[in-house]
Amino acid sequence: MKTDQAAAGMPAGIKRTVTAGKRRVGDRIFSTLTWIFAASIAVVLFALLAVLYIDAAPAVDRFGLSFLASSSWDPVKELFGALPAIYGTLLSSLIALVIAVPVSLGSAIFLAELAPDWIRRSGSFLIEMLAAIPSVIIGLWGLFVMVPVIRDPVQKWLGASLGFLPLFQGPPFGVGFLAAGIILAIMIIPIITAVSREAMRAVPVTQREAMLALGATRWESIQRAVLPYCRSGLIGGIILGLGRALGETMAVTMVIGNAYKLTDSLFSPGVTIASKIASEFSEASGDIYIGSLVELAIVLFAITLIVNIIARLMVWRLVSVRISGE
Repeated sequence: MKTDQAAAGMPAGIKRTVTAGKRRVGDRIFSTLTWIFAASIAVVLFALLAVLYIDAAPAVDRFGLSFLASSSWDPVKELFGALPAIYGTLLSSLIALVIAVPVSLGSAIFLAELAPDWIRRSGSFLIEMLAAIPSVIIGLWGLFVMVPVIRDPVQKWLGASLGFLPLFQGPPFGVGFLAAGIILAIMIIPIITAVSREAMRAVPVTQREAMLALGATRWESIQRAVLPYCRSGLIGGIILGLGRALGETMAVTMVIGNAYKLTDSLFSPGVTIASKIASEFSEASGDIYIGSLVELAIVLFAITLIVNIIARLMVWRLVSVRISGE
């Protein structure tokens, strides 16, 4: 009360000075807090890497870089290599992207540009709900519903029609890289669709109106005005989906078959880094065995980091090209 009364008796200039001083103190406190929060993220990241490296040190010291090129996985002889897991991770994610990107972009274009309002609202809600389904539920659905359908008739038809290609040779097990790629595509379609739809909705209406005023059709307006304008957002959505595909664990573990080998056939069972860690970490014993699994985790982290760096560079280049073009 005394402070308020004293402030009430101050001249106007002094009041403004006191108020400005309080604001500067508040700004400094806010700036310091935000700096601490931002730095804490980097600290957590480096601490995570440090702990992983310490746990993986026995395997790193024993195998070195040969761990990345070896196909062995023998816990009895303590011989471990990451090549089949790396191959399976990249192959299943590539299959998922090949399936998911056209479906996601087509769905996003329809919802953002062509669909009536009632379909746009309900469709967007369903896509967001699909993204919220736990992966273990999708994995169970894939194991009991999708895998039998893939085994017969999908794999049998592909084998009969395209069996001359190494990709479609071998017995139709149902489980394998093809099933893992499809289940991953189902999981990343909602993510890519939602991000792409929001990127298209962020395009100014004047872009579309200008193209239509020049005599363009609806599709030409989308193709030449909307998609080029938001392509950095589209690429960001695709990379976000790829990151989810690279790190997915439970659903892939249920349908990929868990065979640690290199193969050309999409029908063959395989393994990913995440599924290998999930299926064996609970039974691992010994420093070398545990260290090898942790080193697999470091490899997965490195792959994800490289993918995100490439995505950032691509988005930066696209934004630079668009700005220079304007």
